[in-house]
Amino acid sequence: MSKRSLAEVQAKTEAVLLANKTSAANAKSVATALVSAQADGLTTHGLLRLATYAAQANCGKVDGLAISTVHQTAPSALVVDAANGFAYPAIDLAISALVPIATTQGIAAASITRSGHCGAMGLAVERIAERGLIGIMFANAPAAMAVWGGQTALLGTNPIASAFPRPGNPPVIIDLSLSKVARGNVVAAAQNGEEIPDDWALDVDGNPTTDAKAALAGTMLPVGGAKGAALALMVEALAAGLTGSHFAFEASSFLDAKGPPPGTGQFILALSPSLFGPGISYIERLFSVVAAENGTRLPGERRLANRQKAAREGLDVPDSWFATA
Repeated sequence: MSKRSLAEVQAKTEAVLLANKTSAANAKSVATALVSAQADGLTTHGLLRLATYAAQANCGKVDGLAISTVHQTAPSALVVDAANGFAYPAIDLAISALVPIATTQGIAAASITRSGHCGAMGLAVERIAERGLIGIMFANAPAAMAVWGGQTALLGTNPIASAFPRPGNPPVIIDLSLSKVARGNVVAAAQNGEEIPDDWALDVDGNPTTDAKAALAGTMLPVGGAKGAALALMVEALAAGLTGSHFAFEASSFLDAKGPPPGTGQFILALSPSLFGPGISYIERLFSVVAAENGTRLPGERRLANRQKAAREGLDVPDSWFATA
């Protein structure tokens, strides 16, 4: 374990990807996403994923040389094809096209298909909010949760994220998976040989388990019980159904280098607050009241503190993580 500056971690992460059949442009996009997540303290979507990403590119499960394309099907509608490559370059392309359209039209939406693991989505919608717009994103993932009342994993953990601009302050970022915890937490526990709480997941027989490996073989529990499962179904319909992507029960795993490309999807919205009502200053009234309440904090504040610390002090990263460079 050694302390490295963010610039050094970025360069080493890119080098690992470049050594594994990934283009320079794609390596930069993916590395930026992973290092940013790591700096924000979102470690399950950070450099923990690097070895798997490299293996997937090396064997062709993910096309590290893919070039994403965008097609404008209507004034405010975009279709982005990730071409079975990494999700991040496709998301970059979608955001760069969405922002100018939403700024003038009030709303813009992009579907992304033939995509893959999209990591910490809060980072994506934050970039939309930094341009004065509201960003909303949905993504589906390989099967990990059962429909409420069932035992077969048919739905992904299906994260949702949104970001709201704040005058003179960083955006408010809300980013959560619809499983009780992100599946990455279970992956990390399995890799470290740690137990998990018994209310995170069920084993293959439908019983609560503290064994992380048994949980990965079974199903994750949704946040909020039946309501969370219903929300996951909604996200599946938007992120996979609307985009024409693989449904969760068709998608290969994000966690290994086996099988065909996952082929999952994302759906992104950008909204201009001033074109729908009184604008962001009115929404700021809500955030100000919440922030002033004793014992509360606005979503995203902790990750911003982590980011500032990482910028000052760098990151503690095991040398082994870059062994494939």
